[in-house]
Amino acid sequence: MNIAAAAPAPSAFVQAQTNAAPARRDERAWAAAQDFEASFVSVMFQTMFEGIKTDGPFGGGQGENVFRSLMVDEYGKQMARAGGIGIADQVYSEILKLQEHGR
Repeated sequence: MNIAAAAPAPSAFVQAQTNAAPARRDERAWAAAQDFEASFVSVMFQTMFEGIKTDGPFGGGQGENVFRSLMVDEYGKQMARAGGIGIADQVYSEILKLQEHGR
């Protein structure tokens, strides 16, 4: 079964909003979509950084764990702001669809 064929086609409103210039986007919906993507990317980065061990007299410990967690969160936010991996666009489209059907 083709999943793309089973999914309903987006309405003209959703298509127009998704393809709109950033100035015409619903800012609250776009911010929520970017926050979701930043969280998703942060979780991916956290998994990636778990395997990295630090050596030396000043490496490791609870302080480094806290700092690394904050650093990974910021990496996720920056990546989402820079265009991310495309999740925000899809989430934004879904938010618009839900808002359209909720009216």
